[in-house]
Amino acid sequence: MVLDRLSRGLSRAARITHTEHLPPREGRHAVWPDRIRTDVVAAIQAAGIAHPWEHQAAAAEHALDGESVVVATGTASGKSLAYLAPVLSALADGAEAPNGRGVTALYLAPTKALAADQRRAVRELAAPLGNAVRPAVYDGDTPVEEREWVRQYANYVLTNPDMLHRGILPAHPRWSSFLKALRYVVIDECHTYRGVFGSHVAQVLRRLRRLCARYGSEPVFLLASATASDPAAAASRLTGVPVTEVADDASPRGEVVFALWEPPLLTDLKGERGAPVRRTATAETADLLTDLVVQGVRTVAFVRSRRGAELISVIAQERLAAVDRSLPPRVAAYRGGYLPEERRALERALHSGELLGLAATSALELGVDVSGLDAVLITGYPGTRASLWQQAGRAGRSGQGALAILIARDDPLDTYLVHHPEALFRQPVEATVLDPDNPYVLAPHLCAAAAELPLTETDLTLFGPAAHDLLPQLEAAKLLRRRATAWHWTRRERASDLTDIRGGGGRPVQIVEAATGRLLGTVDESSAHTAVHDGAVHLHQGRTYLVKHLDLEDSVALVEEASPPFSTTARDTTSISVLETDTEIPWGQGRLCFGSVEVTNQVVSYLRRKLITGEVLGETKLDLPPRTLRTRAVWWTVTEDQLDEARINPEILGGALHAAEHASIGLLPLFATCDRWDIGGVSVPLHPDTLLPTVFVYDGHPGGAGFAERAFHTARAWLTATRDAIAACECEAGCPSCIQSPKCGNGNDPLHKRGAIRLLTRLLSEAPPAPATPPTP
Repeated sequence: MVLDRLSRGLSRAARITHTEHLPPREGRHAVWPDRIRTDVVAAIQAAGIAHPWEHQAAAAEHALDGESVVVATGTASGKSLAYLAPVLSALADGAEAPNGRGVTALYLAPTKALAADQRRAVRELAAPLGNAVRPAVYDGDTPVEEREWVRQYANYVLTNPDMLHRGILPAHPRWSSFLKALRYVVIDECHTYRGVFGSHVAQVLRRLRRLCARYGSEPVFLLASATASDPAAAASRLTGVPVTEVADDASPRGEVVFALWEPPLLTDLKGERGAPVRRTATAETADLLTDLVVQGVRTVAFVRSRRGAELISVIAQERLAAVDRSLPPRVAAYRGGYLPEERRALERALHSGELLGLAATSALELGVDVSGLDAVLITGYPGTRASLWQQAGRAGRSGQGALAILIARDDPLDTYLVHHPEALFRQPVEATVLDPDNPYVLAPHLCAAAAELPLTETDLTLFGPAAHDLLPQLEAAKLLRRRATAWHWTRRERASDLTDIRGGGGRPVQIVEAATGRLLGTVDESSAHTAVHDGAVHLHQGRTYLVKHLDLEDSVALVEEASPPFSTTARDTTSISVLETDTEIPWGQGRLCFGSVEVTNQVVSYLRRKLITGEVLGETKLDLPPRTLRTRAVWWTVTEDQLDEARINPEILGGALHAAEHASIGLLPLFATCDRWDIGGVSVPLHPDTLLPTVFVYDGHPGGAGFAERAFHTARAWLTATRDAIAACECEAGCPSCIQSPKCGNGNDPLHKRGAIRLLTRLLSEAPPAPATPPTP
């Protein structure tokens, strides 16, 4: 049995803090609705699928009834077939129309790789239907000479929201015949559309619906999601139309053993300010990947950063070379940012079985439909329970037993989770957070909509209640002009260039090898200060580069190949001012508040950390300009009496607040669908706007992303988990597992662990029992 073989790879089992056994599940079959064409059913059967699962048949029935539907079931549960059956049936019906293109369908994926994989799957499945189904990818990699054919002849176009925003909607007259015949819009992996990115995609979909109405069509939305809380509400908020959910997973599942793994403390090393140091999750994952590959176990190791994926791959290859020279080529790294030809080659190797071990970022999680995996290694909590189960579900996809291991990073959230398994295995997955009414998101899409077709009063209801209030501001900025009954775009440049829907803003920074001029890849403008600053270490396809110069004006980072024995981590400093308080509630004498703030942030230095151990080798100052951000925040204040009762004197006040701030940022992803790097924080012993000791946690995106609002609503549970995580850590005075932050520009000084515990305990003793009242929209 595969699990017996896998268990032999866990020779360091003392590091396992918990093992969860997920029992196998029997599948429940159904029959396809009668309205699915018999030749489509025959094609599905020819692919080896005799009968659909109950949830597939139910979703197809809703689609055929003209009801938008979201299928929110586990990984490998056949979500693709649930929407493909009605889509292929409709396309085949349309192919029999006089013009041969009576029906079209649009497929949206969050990544190019996933769209490419879906095209392969559709071509194989629909092969018996001949020319009735003509799938084609239309994205930034599509050659110019192919694009006209796609517009004129393809009836199933696979693309991504970025291309829809920049390439299809602004050129809608050239797509008029396609849009006129549009029956279905498929939105795959829709749970990934959260925060600022999700809010942008929601407005892009409203622009699509507006143009479809102009051409006389009203498409049905078919959405596929990982298991999520209230998927129908999230899908409706994303699309702007009522959506029915199908969430009862009827597919079979093999037994899964899910282990929580905590790397050991390194007794011979001390970290910043003498803190204990754990072996890095990256090093542990590389060891586990090596063990499993040696045993012939097909394994994917998910890691959150590009650099981490490259590093795990390199370490595993080096260790495999000492065992068997034939094994290193069977391990590779896969991440976003690769050039198209590199990405496609890795995908082919994975599909063919040539690769046995893969270190991957979420570009793979959302990239290709991998199958036949025996094990999944998850390097650090991926930010949400939905993503955790999405990644773990890649193992055991054919119903066989499988292994999943979550390897904890040295931070508060991961440490909390490996010691509180109930937070992973006994809690529902999160709700998807997005805010389409965010004015920073909505304004550029109103401009883009007006450039596509003049914007009328009737259109405004489509874009939400905030649209009407924004128009005078857009007129004052001379972006829109009202003529008669409509608003018109006034500029020569493309309105769709006003925003980057991935939320970063600005044009991507190109990473260029200085000696050759070769383009290695790109990084978002918003990440450039922390990722490719002068002196930063950058890894690409197993090769290490040092950034020689970051040119912010030309958006270029010049690098040269090198082999430094360290990695780099940027550090920043932050100040904050309150612009407006939307809602506040008393916590005893203190207050819990939610509102708008202005944040000034500056990357000031970077640390050099020894590879494998994470030991700090030194710090180098940087001279980068500050960045200003208007966003949304949650903050809490405490009074002098509360501090006295918690035995917090002025000498330790700054350290107690600072420690509580760091830990609360680390724990928030457990309650909001965010990443630690999506949010920031500031703590001040006496803030000029509140005139009290204050801790702020803010969204790291213009206008907010919904994360701070979620923190406000769940403040009692969030801060309770924060206190518990600090208290449970085995260190004496604070470490990266509880109160130290890797990006703290103040060098994690001052910090006071026991003060933070007493402060949070006192605050929580006066917290209201009921959840906070939602702020008024």
